[in-house]
Amino acid sequence: MIRPIARSQARRSTVAVLVGFALLAGGATGVPSAGAETAKGNHQPVIGKPDLDENGCARIERSLPRLADWPKVKSQVEQDRADEKRVAKILAGMTLAEKVGQMAQPEIGAITPAEVKQYGIGSVLNGGGSWPGGDKHASAKAWLDLADSYWTASVSTRTKIPVIWGIDAVHGNNNVYGATIFPHNIGLGAAQNPCLIRDIGSATAAQVRATGQDWAFAPSVAVVRDDRWGRTYEGYSEDPRITRAYAYEAVKGLQGQLGNRGGIIGTAKHFLGDGGTLKGQDQGINPSAEAQMINIHGQGYYGALAAGAQTVIVSFNSWTNADLGINEGKLHGSKRVITDILKRKMGFDGVVVSDWNAIGQVAGCTASSCARAINAGIDVVMVPFAWKALIANTIAQVRSGEIPMSRIDDAVTRILRVKLRAGVFDAQKPSARALAGSARALQAKELARRAVRESQVLLKNNNKVLPLARGSRVLVVGKSADSLQNQTGGWTLTWQGTDNTNADFPNGTTILGGLKEVLGAANVTFSETADGVDPSAYDAVIAVIGETPYAEFLGDLGRRSLEAHKLYPGDLAVLDKVSGKGTPVVTVYVTGRPLWVNKELNRSDAFVVAWLPGTEGGGVADLLVRGSHKSAGYTGKLSYSWPKTACQTLLNPGDAGYDPLFPLGYGLRYGQTGWVGTLDETAPACGPIGGGGTATEDLKIYDRMDVAPYKSFINSADTDTEIGADGEAAHAEINVVPSDVTAQRDGLKVTWTGNGQGVIFMQDPAGGRDLRSHLNADSALVFDTIIHQPPVARTVIGAQCLFPCFGELTATSMFQNLPVGTRTTIKIPIACFAAASLDMENVNMPFFILAEGAFSASFANIRWVPKAAQDADAQTCASLT
Repeated sequence: MIRPIARSQARRSTVAVLVGFALLAGGATGVPSAGAETAKGNHQPVIGKPDLDENGCARIERSLPRLADWPKVKSQVEQDRADEKRVAKILAGMTLAEKVGQMAQPEIGAITPAEVKQYGIGSVLNGGGSWPGGDKHASAKAWLDLADSYWTASVSTRTKIPVIWGIDAVHGNNNVYGATIFPHNIGLGAAQNPCLIRDIGSATAAQVRATGQDWAFAPSVAVVRDDRWGRTYEGYSEDPRITRAYAYEAVKGLQGQLGNRGGIIGTAKHFLGDGGTLKGQDQGINPSAEAQMINIHGQGYYGALAAGAQTVIVSFNSWTNADLGINEGKLHGSKRVITDILKRKMGFDGVVVSDWNAIGQVAGCTASSCARAINAGIDVVMVPFAWKALIANTIAQVRSGEIPMSRIDDAVTRILRVKLRAGVFDAQKPSARALAGSARALQAKELARRAVRESQVLLKNNNKVLPLARGSRVLVVGKSADSLQNQTGGWTLTWQGTDNTNADFPNGTTILGGLKEVLGAANVTFSETADGVDPSAYDAVIAVIGETPYAEFLGDLGRRSLEAHKLYPGDLAVLDKVSGKGTPVVTVYVTGRPLWVNKELNRSDAFVVAWLPGTEGGGVADLLVRGSHKSAGYTGKLSYSWPKTACQTLLNPGDAGYDPLFPLGYGLRYGQTGWVGTLDETAPACGPIGGGGTATEDLKIYDRMDVAPYKSFINSADTDTEIGADGEAAHAEINVVPSDVTAQRDGLKVTWTGNGQGVIFMQDPAGGRDLRSHLNADSALVFDTIIHQPPVARTVIGAQCLFPCFGELTATSMFQNLPVGTRTTIKIPIACFAAASLDMENVNMPFFILAEGAFSASFANIRWVPKAAQDADAQTCASLT
């Protein structure tokens, strides 16, 4: 329990937040203030420039008015008559192929400058972990050289329309070696300082200009509902008031005076409701009522579009709720969401972009062909690799009448409009522009360090342990103390943020390095695992622990709870070695989301949440030590509620039963103790599947990654090898690499080489489970597959009930009869495995495939689905013998 002193402080800091959420969640209409008014002659609300604070930045309002309809958003970037005439003239002189070329967006690793010229490409992008020449340490000059090559190719076309380059600069120019990396958005949300967000946006724009890009795929304006989501750290807050104000300032900072010196094109993403999916599943289903979409998930877009954001990226998620009559499905195919709501009701006149191969998830589409998405309102199609096929298919669909020419003209009008506004038509080549190649522009160390100081939240400070006295002798422990990889998290140099070392950040400072700086190296002893050291010999122990890097769906917790100890058991082991030894323990928690850390809190005298602070770990050290910096100390306030139990995955003010350990807005300052007593360490299971009865939920086995408790392995010659977090494993007989089946890296490509028998399997290492409920529910084993090479020898599919108990079905013909190169969904009744001797009360391996000869296929989204055996396209048991 939190003792009364902390409770009273929490009440004072969260009153306004709770009032605001009451308006959003309840039936109150609110007063049309805070940037909202009603358009004359109709009832549609209008939102424009927000009220400003004393520093001239968007104010975080005490509450937001409840909107009854999608608002008209008044952009600060208005249409220019001269630009519109120029756009119309250019458009009139373009061929269909030239127009479609403007709509395609390939990845830099899949297109040459010559092809940019040949196809009249409008934009390119580089994905996370993609660099010029594939060089992770590419210099600013290498980036500029490639940018110049693309630009030169584009302006030498008949139309002379410059190509633009988009980059995921989501916490600084995070793809670029040597650039300052800012804290991720979750930390910035805790700062509750919109002016800071504008400054970071401006600094990021300068970094992007230094390497020659025109466009940042930022900010993310998701309002997160379930912290199991692997993109939680990309959202500023669960509080839409913060998100709306921040989105405005992020765009203002990035774009500046659009078209003038230093600004770049900004992006609001991902439209709409990506932070509200069921169970926090990335790319999953958002079941929100329309009122929730308007008043919670839409708020960031009202801020971003009011500031003049020129592009919007559509979300992978679906919007579906049968009980409410909502069936938009995948939003990339929703004309209502993209055209009727975003473009017409909200009045957005910029460019709508699809996400990475996302059109392939729309019903009836592939990654290279989707008339439905273009007709829904997609203007630029992010199709990294299959872009040539997309261009050919789109041209054919226009000629056949499947896509109206008017839709193509609208898309290209928007693209040209944004390019004119951004000034690229009249700009020199990238290397000749302002800030190009500037080493100084890539660095923003003081700003980043200030952001780190402002973003940290002090949750516990028994006996006023913090701040430590100058000259204190400290023992530093924990895996994240000397790890810039863990500090910076996902979307840093690589997509997942993994496979980095401190050497990849030549200008960065670890938290350990910061402590040596402010205390003196002689006063700091480091032992990562705390082995062989005596804590009593020091004035304090500083344990730096927490999450390790992840991005997107690979960070989803799925059916797992928020219990930190189960995710990172080594952290508690380190704390156990240093706590209770007579020396105060200060825990610095590095994390991309709130986790249930009762066990860790109980072993800590002080507890600081550092989030994902980026490259400036000195900002953490500044606040741990008294007088090391002229600052007010800890000022950060939680922008996400902190769970009291491991199962509080839905924890938002205004929801019924809101009962956090630390509420939204909580945060101690120097002099406040926030006494936290001994917390309950009981962690019951959170809704397991199993037993008798009838299953009603999918049993997920592999969903872009292993779904706990299952782990993936390959086997040959009686040797098991776990498939690593990178999705790779190899034997002479069988090998596995990541693949794209429905989404980027969502599957495993398995190749049997023909050198002998090999197996891929997913297994619970702890043992079997009672899954009779799935037999009772008429479930099927369901998975998506792409056949690359059909099997040439016997191939079986099955499930195991602790070897030698198993149920095995012959699947050679099934796989041989599938089309090559096309995604197919397979459904095999669980009853077939039961009939083949699978003991349903003790299943430890719900999926395996064994092949005795050459075979290659990709597999994704593996699960047991209730009632799927009743589907017309389900396999029959007789066909699998």
